[in-house]
Amino acid sequence: MSRPLALAVDFGGTKVEAALVDDHGTVVPGTRHRQPTGPHRTSEQLATSVRTAVGTTHAALPTGASLAGVGVGAAGELDDTIGTVSPLNLPAWRGYPLGELIAQIVPAVPITLRIDGLCIALAEHWVGAGRGARNMIGMIVSTGVGGGLIIEGRGVRGPTGNAGHIGHVEVGGMDDPCACGGHGCLEAVASGPKTVAWARARGFTGDTGEDLGRAHAAGDPVALAAVERAGRALGRALASTTNLLDLDVAAIGGGFSRVSPALFEHARNAHAERTTFAFPQRLQIVPSALSDEGPLIGAASLVHRPDAIG
Repeated sequence: MSRPLALAVDFGGTKVEAALVDDHGTVVPGTRHRQPTGPHRTSEQLATSVRTAVGTTHAALPTGASLAGVGVGAAGELDDTIGTVSPLNLPAWRGYPLGELIAQIVPAVPITLRIDGLCIALAEHWVGAGRGARNMIGMIVSTGVGGGLIIEGRGVRGPTGNAGHIGHVEVGGMDDPCACGGHGCLEAVASGPKTVAWARARGFTGDTGEDLGRAHAAGDPVALAAVERAGRALGRALASTTNLLDLDVAAIGGGFSRVSPALFEHARNAHAERTTFAFPQRLQIVPSALSDEGPLIGAASLVHRPDAIG
């Protein structure tokens, strides 16, 4: 394998994944490895998961291949100037030096750390649903809700690396408390666990987003209402965001984004209700074109396409 590879890492609220990715955005078969994270794990347990996933992937580097660098997408908040992370849903890590940890696992290789939402935006813009768009938002709707921005063809990181964090935009008419200290944040309303919790408080007996999706497909009224509520919240947040930033595309991935196609229908309807001006009506709200590889491809783009970030 003559072309250099990127070691891509996706660190989030339920798992950490690593894989080798080439400069066409293709995950190298047999190099993708996953370990659990989660809110009840200790700091050392989280570190062990990172060491295992990243170390196993690093060991899978094909004979004769070279490693161009490590790209890391992490749940926010973070400070990418010093390489620390404080994921909202992982209380054991506050100001944790994730960049330093990975440097110990993969020494003498450049490491770039960015927020996971920016990575998904970069991936969609590179090889996904946002190809050709000049201005877009990429989003993950899963354990949390993350986002990243492409403006005039380049990713926006912000002074600390947290730009595009749409999960903590407040949505009108909803007052759900959020772990960030706000009320009515998109993540508190429309993430998978929060939507399931809302449904369970109204009699739903399932435990997961997959359970909710099956109940929705079967016509369960509580599941129908829960998915509609999450979709409305997404649409409202995107209406505010595109009014502010004049976006072309919103590409949405993550496990809970696949709960039902109706999630997107409700998002589009809510967006249309809140955009009287002509310019926000251009926004296309579309599913990710990258399945669950998107965050890894985006992390790899930090290595293969460093000039894609402003």
